[in-house]
Amino acid sequence: MTRLAMIGLLVLVLGAVALAIPTFTYFTTERAADNSYFKIDVSRPHTVVLNPLVGAGLLIAGVVLMLVGRPVRD
Repeated sequence: MTRLAMIGLLVLVLGAVALAIPTFTYFTTERAADNSYFKIDVSRPHTVVLNPLVGAGLLIAGVVLMLVGRPVRD
């Protein structure tokens, strides 16, 4: 398997993951108040949305890279 075909396989897997998981959320913690007697922390969510067109584009690009990267036989 050539290097280009391996990259194509990786892109293909990333495209499948992007189609399977359209959004993911992560949280950050920030210090709102810091006094000698009490501390207040605030946890804020951040959501990343992946467009289905991105996943479909990655799938197509992965297939193209795998076809271009295949070894040529006479």
